[in-house]
Amino acid sequence: MSNNGNNGTKSPRCIAVVGPFQSGKTTLLEAILARTGAIQRQGSVDTGSTVGDGSKESRLHKMSVEVSVASTAFLNESYTFIDCPGSVEFLHDMRAALPAVDAAIVVCEADERKLPQLSMVLREIEELGVPHMLFLNKIDKADKRVQETLAVLQPASRLPLLLRQIPIWRDGIVVGYVDLALERAFVYREHSASQVVPLEGDDLMREKEARFQMLETLADHDDALMEQLLEEIEPPRDRVFDDLAKELREGQVTPVLLGSALHGNGIQRLLKALRHEVCGLDDTLKRLGAPANGSDAVGYVQKTLHTSHGGKMSIVRVLSGQVADGTMLMGAKGEAARVSGVFKLHGQHIEKRGPATAGETVALGKLDPVVTGDTITSGKAPLAPLVEIAPVPPVLAIAIAARDRKDDVKLGQALHKLLEEDPSLVLVHNAEQSEIVLHGQGEMQLRVAIERLQDRFQIQIATHPPRVGYRETIRKGVVQRGRHKKQSGGHGQFGDCVLDIQPLPRSSGFQFAEKITGGVVPRQYIPSIEEGVKDGLKEGPLGFPVVDVSVTLIDGSYHTVDSSDMAFRTAGRIGIHEALPNCQPVLLEPIHHVDVFCPSDATAKVNAILSGRRGQILGFEARDGWPGWDVVRAEMPEAEIGDLIVELRSATAGVGTFITRFDHMAELVGRAADQVIAAKKAAAA
Repeated sequence: MSNNGNNGTKSPRCIAVVGPFQSGKTTLLEAILARTGAIQRQGSVDTGSTVGDGSKESRLHKMSVEVSVASTAFLNESYTFIDCPGSVEFLHDMRAALPAVDAAIVVCEADERKLPQLSMVLREIEELGVPHMLFLNKIDKADKRVQETLAVLQPASRLPLLLRQIPIWRDGIVVGYVDLALERAFVYREHSASQVVPLEGDDLMREKEARFQMLETLADHDDALMEQLLEEIEPPRDRVFDDLAKELREGQVTPVLLGSALHGNGIQRLLKALRHEVCGLDDTLKRLGAPANGSDAVGYVQKTLHTSHGGKMSIVRVLSGQVADGTMLMGAKGEAARVSGVFKLHGQHIEKRGPATAGETVALGKLDPVVTGDTITSGKAPLAPLVEIAPVPPVLAIAIAARDRKDDVKLGQALHKLLEEDPSLVLVHNAEQSEIVLHGQGEMQLRVAIERLQDRFQIQIATHPPRVGYRETIRKGVVQRGRHKKQSGGHGQFGDCVLDIQPLPRSSGFQFAEKITGGVVPRQYIPSIEEGVKDGLKEGPLGFPVVDVSVTLIDGSYHTVDSSDMAFRTAGRIGIHEALPNCQPVLLEPIHHVDVFCPSDATAKVNAILSGRRGQILGFEARDGWPGWDVVRAEMPEAEIGDLIVELRSATAGVGTFITRFDHMAELVGRAADQVIAAKKAAAA
């Protein structure tokens, strides 16, 4: 394990606290901080008194909406804990923080409904190869045997779940646990260390059986231990602990510990497992493929924050070297910046400190060129990224604008900071609809983004659903004259053209041609007529841009003095404008191809949801590399996709998602078309 300097102590470790929404992650962090003396008493999420979830938005919604960082010490060893949001809408924070941690505590509970969320969290950790253990929380509320709970949880994990403890039951209540490695029994004491009690009677019998199962699982990767079990030789306790540590670090098993974060139960044993069994910085560097013991400072940016007083802060795990106030650090793009302060984080509290050494997790001030996920260095050349964080396709969008136009510039600056803090948000400037559209991972994420814009940046925001990209086209052709004549003293204006307007096949766009003979329209004016026609197609009689139309200039006339480019452009616009109402205009709506990803047991519900939104189901199949998941493929109108994710998440225990791409335009008729046209006219009124 990695050492720090010559003092013989292990280098500071960084531990992620992850798990499904409302599993008790923030409460567990609070219990750890209280047990290790970092805080005087354990706060609660309900009262808004925890170190984690300290932001105004987290406390308002009583949920984690961003990572919280706090450091403490246990038995003279330093730990930084990163409490990660559990909601699927904020998982990007977890994805960005995970690569540089030494291990993860996965907080879960005996709730089968949260299995899909647990599966998603474990998948992220497993793909990164981060050693992890499960903390089975809320054990005081358990109503089934722990082996039954493990059987329920096992499908969520690719690795065998290795039970480290079994509960002690008295009158249907869990009052303590038996440690299978230590072979000792403990009774819980609220918010203090458990008390050792004799291991006897039925508890002893259960311990023998559960311990043998634990050893059997360990022996799958240890031939010598397997031989001892076959020969009924009791393995030395030290050998058992060595195997537990080795197989955790090598990603062969996932240990499971029990407790109740709310009551501070099981915390001491969890901390000891972290101390003795979790790897240190050297192992993390090997996993990341990062150079060890280099002279240059190297760090990984786990999160970006914008504070009201300190400006931009980058939360960085220092991987090698030392970072001090004034250190020049270079980001992935080769731009360097000087560190303006090294800070210790304790939830929302930021405190200036001295230089940070390898293993420590700190906040660095004013690294403007640096973004979340960057590998930074004090060297002379940028480093290749240690890990690539794949972007997550957005699933919900909202159009935003400043209520006061004078705040437009301020809004742009605030959005830039917002996207630096949360790169899973995507901003799109839709010039056609004159909209700024914010895309995200769900309803709550976008709500929090708006709250931050209004509260932190003092900008009042107006929102509405993004406008759908409707078009219109024509069903029949006409020949129409467009004539513009104006006399107002001196030179007048004269332009005259005859247009043959015809429908085109879908997705053909706009085509313009001319069949002028005898010079009835001089050639220099023909491009102006085309531009006038294009002007007229920007908004058809139904109120939307017109597509899939062919216009041919077949005749016209001109005046030697009064004709001009502008006159013929106006004539072209008049001609198309007067013709379109007589061409049987019809509304077109955009149709998207949609791939919905969902647990297999929710596929039937998903099919019903898509069909209920005018979707055409194309089929479904098993999701590649995701056992127990399906991909449902469909074609759906863009208008029906707007809030689709809300219904999907409700039907899939919060984990369903989708990707979408434009496919084609299709006619929209009847009542639905009438409603769209009426809404357009009302908006224009």
